[in-house]
Amino acid sequence: QVQLVESGGGLVQPGGSLRLSCAASGSILRINAMAWYRQAPGMQRELVAAITTSGTNHADSVKGRFSISRDNAKNTTSLQMNSLKPEDTAVYYCWSNGRLLRGTLYDRWGQGTQVTVSS
Repeated sequence: QVQLVESGGGLVQPGGSLRLSCAASGSILRINAMAWYRQAPGMQRELVAAITTSGTNHADSVKGRFSISRDNAKNTTSLQMNSLKPEDTAVYYCWSNGRLLRGTLYDRWGQGTQVTVSS
């Protein structure tokens, strides 16, 4: 069983910054990828940024403003969000996949954290 717990969401003014964090816990042998998705009301969930052993990938809409990072020793990922815009308002979800100690694969979502950008 793997759990992903997000933190760091909240209300911020346009142009401000927030840092989201996600911690993975459980019987994890290896994490392959961690990512952040977001879903605004009435919209589909979309990929914001992902990080694997090969590198990082950021959506065009957040390039230059958001940055994903990972601490392999702690099984955590963070999303630094700068120059926030009202259109960044959404529920942000952490996602991860990898392999468990017993050998099977896992694919898991966090519960989500609300980010609201408004004056």
